[in-house]
Amino acid sequence: MSRIGRLPVTVPSGVDIAIEGQTVTVKGPKGELSHVVAEPITVERSDATLEVKRPDDGRTARSLHGLTRSLINNMVLGVTEGYEKKLEIHGTGYRVLAKGSNLEFALGYSHPITVEPPAGITFVVENQTRFAVQGIDKQLVGEVAANIRKLRKPDPYKGKGVRYAGEQIRRKVGKAGK
Repeated sequence: MSRIGRLPVTVPSGVDIAIEGQTVTVKGPKGELSHVVAEPITVERSDATLEVKRPDDGRTARSLHGLTRSLINNMVLGVTEGYEKKLEIHGTGYRVLAKGSNLEFALGYSHPITVEPPAGITFVVENQTRFAVQGIDKQLVGEVAANIRKLRKPDPYKGKGVRYAGEQIRRKVGKAGK
């Protein structure tokens, strides 16, 4: 059995879960998320927990068991606590500004880059070089943060660019001078 799939998902108070066929909908204080569970997997509710079950030990059922449990647990955590990815900018003249709900980046290009948040995502700017991506959907928060990082990946020679907070950049040695 999957060690992760066997664990029950605890449902905190204030979170409503609706199971309709293969669709699991989670409502909480921060919002609402839904997920369609893949076919052989079933989700059952008992008191304050959810159980993810598989019908047999087939290859597809085993591969989807732990995944489904993790996705449902991430939805429960998202509607109660939310998710956040912190990013920082390194480089002379590189900065970020909040323009309403959008972010405007100066990353060494000839023009500023404006990033609009998709539905369910908010940006928080701490200062000119630190900002955060917040939301209730873990996958969407990670995707938006990765797309912002792609605007100017950290340079391996000087370390300039957009990086996750605490990320270590593997530095390369430049040309050896005479």
